Amino acid sequence: MLPDAGTYHFPWEINSTSLPEGKAVRTYGRLHSYDMAISQAILTAQHASDQHCIPVCTKFVEPFQAQLGSLYIVLGETEFKDGEIIIKARVFTCVEGINLQLLEKAIEEQRKYFQERRKDHEGSIC
Repeated sequence: MLPDAGTYHFPWEINSTSLPEGKAVRTYGRLHSYDMAISQAILTAQHASDQHCIPVCTKFVEPFQAQLGSLYIVLGETEFKDGEIIIKARVFTCVEGINLQLLEKAIEEQRKYFQERRKDHEGSIC
Protein backbone atom coordinates (compact mmCIF):
# COMPACT_ATOMS: atom_id res chain seq x y z
CA MET A 1 0.00 0.00 0.00
CA LEU A 2 1.37 3.39 -0.99
CA PRO A 3 1.58 6.19 1.58
CA ASP A 4 -0.65 9.26 1.28
CA ALA A 5 0.41 11.95 -1.17
CA GLY A 6 0.69 14.48 1.65
CA THR A 7 -1.26 17.65 2.26
CA TYR A 8 0.53 20.96 1.76
CA HIS A 9 1.04 22.94 4.93
CA PHE A 10 2.68 26.33 5.07
CA PRO A 11 5.82 26.27 7.24
CA TRP A 12 4.16 28.49 9.85
CA GLU A 13 1.32 25.97 10.18
CA ILE A 14 3.53 22.98 11.02
CA ASN A 15 4.09 23.80 14.69
CA SER A 16 0.95 25.89 15.20
CA THR A 17 -1.54 23.22 14.13
CA SER A 18 -2.22 19.99 15.88
CA LEU A 19 -1.09 17.57 13.22
CA PRO A 20 -1.45 13.93 14.24
CA GLU A 21 1.61 11.71 14.35
CA GLY A 22 2.15 9.80 11.11
CA LYS A 23 0.27 12.35 8.93
CA ALA A 24 1.73 12.77 5.45
CA VAL A 25 2.61 16.43 4.85
CA ARG A 26 4.36 18.59 2.30
CA THR A 27 6.01 21.87 3.13
CA TYR A 28 8.94 24.04 2.13
CA GLY A 29 11.65 26.25 3.57
CA ARG A 30 15.22 27.40 3.25
CA LEU A 31 17.88 24.96 4.39
CA HIS A 32 19.29 26.62 7.49
CA SER A 33 21.46 23.76 8.72
CA TYR A 34 22.21 20.10 8.11
CA ASP A 35 23.84 17.69 10.53
CA MET A 36 24.80 14.49 8.68
CA ALA A 37 25.87 12.78 11.94
CA ILE A 38 22.30 12.81 13.30
CA SER A 39 20.51 12.94 9.91
CA GLN A 40 18.71 16.18 10.65
CA ALA A 41 18.11 19.31 8.63
CA ILE A 42 16.46 22.52 9.75
CA LEU A 43 14.26 24.39 7.29
CA THR A 44 13.30 27.99 8.00
CA ALA A 45 10.64 30.29 6.60
CA GLN A 46 9.75 33.90 7.27
CA HIS A 47 6.07 34.78 7.75
CA ALA A 48 5.14 38.30 8.75
CA SER A 49 7.77 39.15 11.37
CA ASP A 50 8.22 35.58 12.63
CA GLN A 51 10.92 33.09 11.70
CA HIS A 52 9.66 29.49 11.67
CA CYS A 53 11.93 26.45 11.99
CA ILE A 54 11.02 22.95 10.88
CA PRO A 55 13.23 20.01 11.88
CA VAL A 56 13.48 17.33 9.19
CA CYS A 57 14.81 13.80 9.66
CA THR A 58 16.83 13.06 6.50
CA LYS A 59 17.71 9.41 7.23
CA PHE A 60 15.64 8.07 4.31
CA VAL A 61 16.86 10.60 1.71
CA GLU A 62 20.60 10.45 2.31
CA PRO A 63 23.03 10.95 0.81
CA PHE A 64 22.20 14.32 -0.67
CA GLN A 65 24.22 17.44 -1.31
CA ALA A 66 23.03 20.05 1.16
CA GLN A 67 22.92 23.56 -0.26
CA LEU A 68 22.59 25.83 2.76
CA GLY A 69 20.36 28.82 2.10
CA SER A 70 18.58 27.12 -0.80
CA LEU A 71 14.85 26.49 -0.92
CA TYR A 72 13.68 22.89 -0.40
CA ILE A 73 10.36 21.08 -0.61
CA VAL A 74 9.89 18.16 1.76
CA LEU A 75 7.35 15.35 1.68
CA GLY A 76 7.18 13.12 4.72
CA GLU A 77 5.36 12.03 7.83
CA THR A 78 5.02 13.86 11.11
CA GLU A 79 6.61 12.42 14.21
CA PHE A 80 6.88 13.73 17.75
CA LYS A 81 10.32 13.64 19.31
CA ASP A 82 11.04 15.22 22.69
CA GLY A 83 7.72 17.10 22.54
CA GLU A 84 8.60 18.65 19.18
CA ILE A 85 7.19 17.86 15.75
CA ILE A 86 9.68 16.60 13.18
CA ILE A 87 9.10 15.60 9.57
CA LYS A 88 10.58 12.27 8.52
CA ALA A 89 11.42 13.06 4.89
CA ARG A 90 10.62 10.65 2.06
CA VAL A 91 11.39 13.32 -0.55
CA PHE A 92 13.71 16.28 0.03
CA THR A 93 14.20 18.32 -3.12
CA CYS A 94 16.09 21.52 -3.75
CA VAL A 95 13.85 23.93 -5.67
CA GLU A 96 16.06 27.01 -5.64
CA GLY A 97 14.72 29.61 -8.07
CA ILE A 98 11.05 28.72 -7.57
CA ASN A 99 8.70 31.67 -7.23
CA LEU A 100 7.52 31.43 -3.61
CA GLN A 101 4.55 33.75 -4.15
CA LEU A 102 3.27 31.51 -6.95
CA LEU A 103 3.83 28.37 -4.86
CA GLU A 104 1.86 29.86 -1.96
CA LYS A 105 -0.93 30.94 -4.32
CA ALA A 106 -1.01 27.44 -5.85
CA ILE A 107 -1.31 25.90 -2.36
CA GLU A 108 -4.20 28.26 -1.54
CA GLU A 109 -5.94 27.45 -4.85
CA GLN A 110 -5.48 23.71 -4.29
CA ARG A 111 -7.02 24.02 -0.82
CA LYS A 112 -9.95 25.97 -2.23
CA TYR A 113 -10.49 23.34 -4.94
CA PHE A 114 -10.43 20.44 -2.47
CA GLN A 115 -12.77 22.32 -0.12
CA GLU A 116 -15.27 22.93 -2.94
CA ARG A 117 -14.96 19.35 -4.08
CA ARG A 118 -15.60 18.12 -0.54
CA LYS A 119 -18.72 20.32 -0.28
CA ASP A 120 -20.00 19.02 -3.63
CA HIS A 121 -19.35 15.43 -2.54
CA GLU A 122 -21.18 15.92 0.77
CA GLY A 123 -24.13 17.48 -1.04
CA SER A 124 -24.53 14.65 -3.56
CA ILE A 125 -27.10 11.92 -3.02
CA CYS A 126 -24.95 9.03 -4.28
